[in-house]
Amino acid sequence: MNKAQLVEAIADKLGGRQQAADAVDAVLDAIVRATVGGDRVSVTGFGSFEKVDRPARYARNPQTGERVRVKKTSVPRFRAGQGFKDLVSGTKKLPKGGEVSVKKAPKGSLTGGASATVKKAAAKKAAPAKKAAAAAKTTVAKKTTAKKVTATAKKTVAKTAVAKKAAPAAKKATVKKAAATAKKTTATAKKTAPAAKKATAATKAPAKKTATRKATAKKTTARKTK
Repeated sequence: MNKAQLVEAIADKLGGRQQAADAVDAVLDAIVRATVGGDRVSVTGFGSFEKVDRPARYARNPQTGERVRVKKTSVPRFRAGQGFKDLVSGTKKLPKGGEVSVKKAPKGSLTGGASATVKKAAAKKAAPAKKAAAAAKTTVAKKTTAKKVTATAKKTVAKTAVAKKAAPAAKKATVKKAAATAKKTTATAKKTAPAAKKATAATKAPAKKTATRKATAKKTTARKTK
């Protein structure tokens, strides 16, 4: 049975062929849109339509036997319900007249239609809250960073001030040490000066005595020769 035959089969029940075609188009469009969006369309007793993701894999070309890489893709899947399976297998018999009875779906079993609308509405409501939470986190992070930067700047300023205060003290200490060293050097020089004078005088005295002795010896020699 194709789509045209399906329309003809339900035309009498819907009051005309156009109404039946519109109904079939509307049902198929709703199923396709919900499945593409990732929702699972489930009709109790008939089956469910869902989107299945297939990861990338390697396959064999049946004609050449060559190994081919197949990209990641998504495919639709239909799973027949238990009532549909029972009718096809013959466990249950089709009624001779009227429509095949389909049990009402329990609450929460339909993921398409109204439930999908509710989910989308909830997602839309949650989106502003998520954005606000993200903005709040960003603001807190910025404030924390600003506080850290301010604290670092304060520490740097404090270290600079301490260094500036310590510089004059270091200069004073250096001047004091230089002055003390100069005083020590002067005192040492003063102490060593008398000793140097004595040593000089001591060296000069023997020289004078030696000169006197030589002069006396010369005079004595001159007298003897006369």
